[in-house]
Amino acid sequence: MWVKHIVSAILFVTLLQFGPAFATTVSGTVSGTVTGVWSTEGGKSHVEISNCEEEGKLCGRIIWLKEPLNDQGKPKHDANNPDISFQARPIVGLPLLANFVPGDEAGVWGDGTIYNPEDGETYSCTMSLLDADTLKVRGYVGLPLFGKSQIWTRVN
Repeated sequence: MWVKHIVSAILFVTLLQFGPAFATTVSGTVSGTVTGVWSTEGGKSHVEISNCEEEGKLCGRIIWLKEPLNDQGKPKHDANNPDISFQARPIVGLPLLANFVPGDEAGVWGDGTIYNPEDGETYSCTMSLLDADTLKVRGYVGLPLFGKSQIWTRVN
């Protein structure tokens, strides 16, 4: 009988100790927590992820560049875009992520796209929240297996 009490006490103390961490992990898997500002891998830019105009979808735009000016000292533009009419768009403010919907797994968003201003291409993309401050972004062509992942960190 006293064994039950000891085990219960240990479980209770464990829940008190790790409960807040568990709650953070669980809350980190809901769709709303991916919104906010993220630093891309290498800290080259910051991307703000928020709700798209279309209900239930997430989008993202570049809001900051580590090196915002080109060699001539002017703001960088979307010079590599294959659509000539878009080449004058400034990189800061540029839509980068589009139309993400919650996936079947908690903390995963899919069916979205990511635009790469360095090559002017748009790729299929998934996002996976690894924890409250870490986002795995995977762009790919065809199957996710044939792609590249980056780890983004939340900007506080």
